[in-house]
Amino acid sequence: MKMIQAIALALALGAAATAHADQPLQRTDLVRSDIDVPGHEAVQVRVDFAPGVLAPKHAHPGEEIAFVLDGTLEYRLEGREPVTLKAGQSLFIPSGMVHSARNVGSGEASELATYIVRKGEALVVPAQ
Repeated sequence: MKMIQAIALALALGAAATAHADQPLQRTDLVRSDIDVPGHEAVQVRVDFAPGVLAPKHAHPGEEIAFVLDGTLEYRLEGREPVTLKAGQSLFIPSGMVHSARNVGSGEASELATYIVRKGEALVVPAQ
């Protein structure tokens, strides 16, 4: 019986890894909650990047704090020099700042993005 459970677990994990590999950039919503600042909310998202994947230029209707969980990410904020962060490092991105992020490491990379944004607006606004 334990052998059957082990095989089933291995198959499930393999399927999960394959499903993740099919999505080079995956966002997972973790928390969305009202805060004491009128008209604003806190949002927390995990973003997983396959190797070499770019999150294209975009902005947010509020501030973002990006914390790298795994791997190495390069952030490009409009008007600034690129910044490369490794696991355990973080970056503050001002409200409305156009930016992009790219996985520049050899493996997968992940960030925890925490936002304080205007409620009711799109969280991600594509930019040119």
